[in-house]
This record gives sequence, structure tokens and C-alpha cells, in this order.
Amino acid sequence: MPGLFVAFEGGDGAGKSTQASLLCRALEESGRTVVRTREPGGTPIGEELRSLVLEHGHGDIDARTEALMFAASRAAHVQQVIVPALGRGDVVVCDRYIDSSVAYQGVGRGIGAASVLDLNLWATDGLRPDLTVLLDVDPAEGRSRRTAGTVAEDRLESEPDGFHAAIRDAFLDLARQDPGRYLVLAAAAPPPDLHAAVLVALTRVAA
Repeated sequence: MPGLFVAFEGGDGAGKSTQASLLCRALEESGRTVVRTREPGGTPIGEELRSLVLEHGHGDIDARTEALMFAASRAAHVQQVIVPALGRGDVVVCDRYIDSSVAYQGVGRGIGAASVLDLNLWATDGLRPDLTVLLDVDPAEGRSRRTAGTVAEDRLESEPDGFHAAIRDAFLDLARQDPGRYLVLAAAAPPPDLHAAVLVALTRVAA
């Protein structure tokens, strides 16, 4: 497809939204049409599933159900938003994608990284990002960032630091397995420096 697909991944509090905003602004200023989106979400059904799976108060959600809800949201997102945008030649900038499910449900919830990956590749018909930017954040630093404001942590964010440490390791393992697709950056670096590194990597991918 003629478009470009960029996904931002990393633990909660890594600064993915900040970097996604900076990238979208730069691309739009350069004349590109950009579709900024997020997971879970991005479609009406995806946003409903996001509320059910992330907000407190919906009762217990077992690990398999959680994984299936994320995959269902992603399937709709890919078919209704991402693939059409890429077909038009747009740049899709997505806050989280398949790797988050592999890390959070596959590793964090312990149901198996390979099983979750297979489920999501089926749900997305094998669509992978052209570039995955992994913002690597220490779990304690991530929690400090998340709790600095007035917004309460969601179901996954409120998991203990040990859970988030396993997530971090899972993301880094994924990057080591497919280094050509990843740009791994230390989330503690100044945002302008991170943004500059993302632009350099995207230029290389788009060449």
C-alpha cells in the first residue's frame, strides 16, 4: 500500500501520546495527510470496547476475554480505519498496536506471547507497521508520570510494578527479535531529542 504505518509502543507513562502529537504535526507541516489513532479504540465499536476493558467498574475480566476484546477492537480498527488510510497514501500514526497485546496479555497476563501474536495477526490479516517506535520507560518512572496529574490510573495502569516490569522486558524482547522494524528510545530523554530521532528513522523507512 502507498501509505506509511507508524506505531508507538511502550509502557504506560512512556510519552507515546506526546511523541505521536509531535510527529503528526511535523508530517502535516510537510504536506502529508495524517491519520492519528489509538488502540484500543479508533472506531465506534473500538471505543466501546476500550471503555469496557480499561475502565474500572465492569467486574472481573479474565485474561483470555481481555485478549479477545483487544483483538476484536483491533480487527475493526484495521479494516475500517487503517487499511483505507494506507490505501489512500496517508500516514497512519497509532498509539499502540499488536505488540501491546503480546506484551500485556501474552506476557503480563501469562497466556502466551505466541498465542496472542497469532490471534492478532489473524485479526489484522497480518498487517504490521512500517516502523514501530518503542519508548522504553522504567516502571517506577512511568507510574510517577501517570500519577502526577488528576486522572486516575485505568485497570492496566494500576497493576503492580512487577507487572509493568514484565511488560517492559516483553517489549524489549520483541524489539530484539525484529530490529529492522523497531526504533528503541529511552523515554527519559528530552522530548525534542526523541522527536528528532523518530523523524530520522521515518525518513529512512520512507526512502
